[in-house]
Amino acid sequence: MAKDVTGLYEEFGDERLPPGQRETSRFPVLSKSGTPSWDRDSWQFEVWGAVEDELSLSYDEFTSLPSETQIQDFHCVTGWSKFDCEFTGVTFPTLAERAGVEDDAVHVMFHALDGYTTNLSLEECRRQEVMFVYEYDGEPLPADHGGPLRVVTPHKYAYKGAKWVSGVEFLTEPERGYWEKRGYSNTANPWNEERYS
Repeated sequence: MAKDVTGLYEEFGDERLPPGQRETSRFPVLSKSGTPSWDRDSWQFEVWGAVEDELSLSYDEFTSLPSETQIQDFHCVTGWSKFDCEFTGVTFPTLAERAGVEDDAVHVMFHALDGYTTNLSLEECRRQEVMFVYEYDGEPLPADHGGPLRVVTPHKYAYKGAKWVSGVEFLTEPERGYWEKRGYSNTANPWNEERYS
């Protein structure tokens, strides 16, 4: 049964739709450079950095991890929001527990097949709503939406949720990702309209 987490906006603002956003029933596709190809047999998900156990998981191994389904809202920095998205995958805390995060880890960098990176503080990632998802509305996540695996961050603008994610690096010092280095907000709170730095 899906867990409805759409009420998380109450932590951040008075309205479910953040300021400056418009609700859409479509799910637009945006990316920095097109959809990368991947091969199910050779794909690996890596976890490294400030962890006790570095991980390298095949697609089947990853999708065999404990998973859950959540109903989430999705907020794009370009000004649209899609409500009630059904995502299935592995929560960040589940993956972090498996790797054993070391005490000096403070930050996380997500890495993607197309070279994209994006960062969040470890504290921001430890929420159950931050997920590595491989299904959308009960079907395998389409490639143009980040399949085989993407991150979702419903408390942040969606550029914080890497598409085609291939790994996660635990850092002992903050670093900035692709868009963060190019003037986008490092904190990306939609209810504060933190679009640009």
